[in-house]
Amino acid sequence: MVRNESELRARIVELEAEHQALETAIHALQETAAPNLFALRRLKKRKLQLKDAIERLRSRLIPDLNA
Repeated sequence: MVRNESELRARIVELEAEHQALETAIHALQETAAPNLFALRRLKKRKLQLKDAIERLRSRLIPDLNA
């Protein structure tokens, strides 16, 4: 569990790096003559999960404006 702001920021950086690696892998797979659609779908799903996780962590860095 991420406890402080520096750990939160470090985790975001890790997830962003994984997200970018998936983007590269997806692009490479799409460029093949006969892309494996199952693998492509799995990579895209994981990429979306990472994006959601990154946004959740970023929202924890921003104070609640309605409070």
